[in-house]
Amino acid sequence: MVDVTVRAPEGRTQRARGESLVPGHGHGRFWWYLLPGFVLLTVIVLVPLVWNIYLSFTSYRGIRPPKFIGLNNWVRLMGDDKFWTSFGNSIAMIVAMVVIPTLVGLILAAMLFDLVGKKFGGKLASFLRATYYLPQILPVVIAAIVIGWILRPDNGALNTMLQAVGLGQFSHNWLGSPDTALASIMAVMVWVQIGYPVVIFMAALQRVDPELYEAAELDGANWFQRFRSITVSIIRPEIFVVTLTCTIAALKVFGPVYTLTRGGPGTATMVPSYYSYSEFFQSQQVGYGATIATALTVVIIAVSVLFMLAQNRAERRENQI
Repeated sequence: MVDVTVRAPEGRTQRARGESLVPGHGHGRFWWYLLPGFVLLTVIVLVPLVWNIYLSFTSYRGIRPPKFIGLNNWVRLMGDDKFWTSFGNSIAMIVAMVVIPTLVGLILAAMLFDLVGKKFGGKLASFLRATYYLPQILPVVIAAIVIGWILRPDNGALNTMLQAVGLGQFSHNWLGSPDTALASIMAVMVWVQIGYPVVIFMAALQRVDPELYEAAELDGANWFQRFRSITVSIIRPEIFVVTLTCTIAALKVFGPVYTLTRGGPGTATMVPSYYSYSEFFQSQQVGYGATIATALTVVIIAVSVLFMLAQNRAERRENQI
């Protein structure tokens, strides 16, 4: 940047860093470039959000004008067992999409970077990283259709393989039975989600000084000790980011449930996003569906704030050390 000193007409000295000296070309002009983004944000996010919150206080079936009913929908929501069941299933989704992928992805990324990359070269590590990430680039509907074909009770690939190796007694209606439907969805989500933390963590490991690993190895530290003391400590910000984004994705998961089970059998795989959808479009209880969606939004915002507070506290503690 060029540092230019100009004399103002009033006799004052102005110091401009990269500023235009042409009258009328000040910083105010740059706000016009932000205007399209603000318009899209307002039309696509803010207006629907405000309208959805308003509908949560109304009785509305999508035809006649909404009728304001106060907190009736919220009182109904607090006593709705189906709603609480759906949130309980969201906890299972958090385990499948956050806890397991983050832990396994962290170990895989460290092994690919610290072991595979050193012994077999970076090309093999990059190939394995891309392989893990492949399910992420598949459309959710296509992935769910493939998984549905694998788990079909009659001629599905999984049951056929079990019968072929003499384990036919373990054949099961994986998606149609209440005791295995949720576990099957969880297994699918682990497969889909695990590539995301692997890619993020491997990118974060690029900024770790290799001399730290060499020094720790010379001091007699084994791989797990290096992983715990160096890897986890340095890439903690990325761990927070992955955990937060995956938690939000788990809370609002919809596609696999819609494609594979429709929330069934019964409420075995019901999640809040699908429950809201069913109230909106199947039961035509638009006001109650908006209440479920608004409650889910509040939970996501609360979780995001808690994560950011926890990250800030961890950073302050680290800086004090």
